[in-house]
Amino acid sequence: MLRRFLSRAVPALLLALALPGTAPARGVNVAGDFDFYVLSLSWSPSYCEAEGARADRTQCAAGRPYAFVVHGLWPQYERGFPEFCRARPGRAPETLVRHMLDMMPSPGLVRHQWEKHGSCSGLTPERYFATLRAARARIAIPRDYIGPTAHRMVGTDDVERQFQRANPGLPADAIAVTCDLRRLREVRICLGKDLRFRSCPEIDRRACRNPRLAMPPAR
Repeated sequence: MLRRFLSRAVPALLLALALPGTAPARGVNVAGDFDFYVLSLSWSPSYCEAEGARADRTQCAAGRPYAFVVHGLWPQYERGFPEFCRARPGRAPETLVRHMLDMMPSPGLVRHQWEKHGSCSGLTPERYFATLRAARARIAIPRDYIGPTAHRMVGTDDVERQFQRANPGLPADAIAVTCDLRRLREVRICLGKDLRFRSCPEIDRRACRNPRLAMPPAR
């Protein structure tokens, strides 16, 4: 019976390998194997208000009036994303962590972003965070959102349009606003590996559907 099985299985396997379009599936959670980046900009006052006592005090303590801060730069597949890749399991050096606090105001956030997302970039910690910094430099924050001091309500679509106006060439399907039940939480912008804007239908589909959102003030 084994001989009969092998006589059928082996030719079938060889035929499958010979046919075009039968290459093995891509790796999952393999460092450097991804399609594009998502730059996630978090509205810090929403995070601090929503998380309350659980929020990172380094970011949310009194006297830290942050507005948009970098949540992370995330390698993505066209559908889904890699995480906690182990080709580069080392921790980010503490000098590098401190260097990033001007745009990611929590050491814990910096370390977590490297371990979960940066490890999948195929880059060293130094190159990953340099790429993150370059990605952030590509994005202009609309003037109205640089540091408002009063509570306001905003239209979800209007937020996207203002970002598009501030960043010429940004396609409508390359940006997504996320929310909790009532607050604007993040603006996510899709970038190719060359850091040029690029469409990302899956990210766009997951955008917030609430048409009006609260933006707590930066104070």
